[in-house]
Amino acid sequence: MATLKVGFILARRFTLCAFANFVDVLRLSADEGDRSRPIHCSWRVLSPTMEPIASSCGVVVQPEERLGEPARFDYLVVVGGLVDEIENLHPDTVGFLKRAAAAGVPLVGVCTGTFILHRAGLMQGYRACVSWFHHADFLERFDGLKPVSDQIFVVDRDRLTCSGGVSSAHLAAFVVERHLGRAMAAKSLRIMIIDEAMAAEEPQPGMPLALVANDALVRKALLLMQQSIAAPLAIGRVAALLGVSRRKLERHFREALALTPLAADRLIRVEQAKHLLQTTGRSATQVAADTGFCDLPHLIRAFRAAEGTTPDAFRKRSASPLPPAQARERRTGTPGRRHEPLLR
Repeated sequence: MATLKVGFILARRFTLCAFANFVDVLRLSADEGDRSRPIHCSWRVLSPTMEPIASSCGVVVQPEERLGEPARFDYLVVVGGLVDEIENLHPDTVGFLKRAAAAGVPLVGVCTGTFILHRAGLMQGYRACVSWFHHADFLERFDGLKPVSDQIFVVDRDRLTCSGGVSSAHLAAFVVERHLGRAMAAKSLRIMIIDEAMAAEEPQPGMPLALVANDALVRKALLLMQQSIAAPLAIGRVAALLGVSRRKLERHFREALALTPLAADRLIRVEQAKHLLQTTGRSATQVAADTGFCDLPHLIRAFRAAEGTTPDAFRKRSASPLPPAQARERRTGTPGRRHEPLLR
């Protein structure tokens, strides 16, 4: 009989990759090898109506069970997606989650599932993780809870929340390690070609919080910049893609962030460079190429202006000893596979 039982609640237009990453860690840890037999853990998709649930990409998932008694699960995972759908959770599902909370069943919010739990009144007094991309959306909708957007997941007693995407795999690995052991969690991630588990405190590789803005035009521009880090768009091109003049875009940035669009774009790329220097073994020259700087001296100038130090000095100051594969990557420039156990 499975020792870890997980129920999933999928919001309308949920994020498919966030759900798939979480459930695949469970699937791969549930069996010896990768035959997908649910020996050590089991999972079910729940619904009050049993109607198919469409994800944000259009792929449809068929629920397997009605809601029933929440205490039959060790965890209930709410997978959100498009922000506009968080108000549309079925009232029976809201009641089910409240009964689960009253029974002490840990609740997990994945992607905007955190929004859904808060909307249901189930996050008061808890810390909650929200993607940097949805940080401003959260603040616009909710009072009394400051979201955490500078780490990949948060565990606060019986509430577990994550930013979505690949962070859902790392949160699932945390759950698996807690109940089934480190080896099973590590095995799942290795099969998924995820080198090693990341601790909750690891930073989200996304937008610097200094660039969080309520201005819709600025947020759209920042997202375009974030999506084109390796090949930066000219500011005139960003403005054209958004259907506004460069002057209007610059005015909005000045009013929202007290920065020019060019300075904001450079800050995004420097933050990504910092992330790569801290978490990979890539050379500074490769980091420069990966973050859209024309060469290493260009990165050094921008890095020194933003951080007051060079990339190499920053790495030496902030890095712990690299795992063997990262050290090999730094020496040879060739990515290597890591097989270290989970570290917490």
